[in-house]
Amino acid sequence: MTTRTTVPPVACVGEPRLTAGFAEFGRLNLAAHEEVHGPIGPMEPANLLRLVDGIQLKGKGGAGFPFARKLRAVLESCERQDLSAVVVVNATEGEPASWKDKVLLTRAPHLILDGAALAAYALDADEIVIGMADEGVGRESLMEALAERRMPVPTSIVTVPHRFISGEGGALVNGINGLPHIPPGTKKRSSDSGVSGLPTLLSNAETYSQLAVAARLGPYEYAALGTDDEPGTVLLTVTGAAGRPAVVECAAGTPLRDILDLCEVPDGPGILTGGYHGKWITPEAADRAEISRKGLAAVGGTLGAGIIIPLGPDTCPLGEAAQVVRYLAGESAGQCGPCRMGLPDLARAVDLAVAGSQPADVVRAAAGEVKGRGACSHPDGTSRFALSAIEVFVEDLRLHATGEGCGRRVKAVMGLPGAPDPNPQKLTLDWSRCDGHGLCAHVVPDFIRLDGNGYPAFPPTPVPTWLREGAMKAVKVCPELALRLAKAE
Repeated sequence: MTTRTTVPPVACVGEPRLTAGFAEFGRLNLAAHEEVHGPIGPMEPANLLRLVDGIQLKGKGGAGFPFARKLRAVLESCERQDLSAVVVVNATEGEPASWKDKVLLTRAPHLILDGAALAAYALDADEIVIGMADEGVGRESLMEALAERRMPVPTSIVTVPHRFISGEGGALVNGINGLPHIPPGTKKRSSDSGVSGLPTLLSNAETYSQLAVAARLGPYEYAALGTDDEPGTVLLTVTGAAGRPAVVECAAGTPLRDILDLCEVPDGPGILTGGYHGKWITPEAADRAEISRKGLAAVGGTLGAGIIIPLGPDTCPLGEAAQVVRYLAGESAGQCGPCRMGLPDLARAVDLAVAGSQPADVVRAAAGEVKGRGACSHPDGTSRFALSAIEVFVEDLRLHATGEGCGRRVKAVMGLPGAPDPNPQKLTLDWSRCDGHGLCAHVVPDFIRLDGNGYPAFPPTPVPTWLREGAMKAVKVCPELALRLAKAE
């Protein structure tokens, strides 16, 4: 897997736009940027609105919110409150599996700055703020770009902790305002009150880059690529089991199979689309899918943040999904019930379903408890991911329910930060010692059950991390020393 500080290769299917000039220049400094993309001038608010309406520009950070609606909301809020605006570029890219914004930061920073400058001029903004993760990828490139040019308003860079929720819009605004980098406890619109309490236009780094491309091409030439519903190109991060992981630019409507073949993706049990808040699809669905919001939704997937994570043929899909749910539960802001209690419960339910000790209905119930109830979209996205896994990998779930597992390994290919469990352990039982006291089942009932004869029964798979402490206690209370924890092979 690519490390968090090494930008992956870039590829293109069809005509490059955001990635134009990469092959010739690598990183585009201002001179190369202007040679490749040509000049650009400021636009009045009405003209900018017509442009983004005409190309149906939507946010590229995951939610897909129409950019024109954001722009109008900020313009109206400024007029209503008699306040100036702030433009915020969200380049935090908090999801570990995503790399597209980092590619733009490191190789095409002037496209991002062009788009932000267009918005700032149209809004007569006071300042531009660019939010980045504290891991530092792309920061030096962006600072060099800022030194090469004059921005229409003061432009600063604010770093936030590299956490999944730090990229949420409200969390980024909080961080810029000097508050904890977590989503606000109550829903509020940044277009009304964002940075420094001013109306704030907040969008993703790729969104501003697409705006810069469209301003040069105009709506008709921009729409020469893509579909009627989704003109233009899309940036994708393809990792997982790909033989050639890459950030790929392609026109909306490109068959997903073309992307998978380009990245040398082997046949496997499934593909995650949209990222950790996305959905799984089957290999058969992938053969029919097109790269667009509509095209992926038609086969049960989602475009989300433009993340494609295929699994290899020898990888356990449910085990990989369980690792992601555990990670997402740990990334919670912990400020509302669905996050603080619901997500750990959901992660536990997924772990137990994978271990074969609880049915999938428990996962569905746990997901239902958090859906639609959080202070931000994190609980909804996590429940969507978990439900998608148990819906797509039905046969694997059946095999795990027998206690034998699917026979595949958990290989930690989902791009999660940190190393996988270096010491997976499983329970073993010395039948010559066991007298069926049943104490172990009382200590950790979620993993150990008593069979019809009163003897302990448990799956041969590794003990889920959530239950490791309980399993150790069960070993200690066994009066006959029959129960042991052994290294899982």
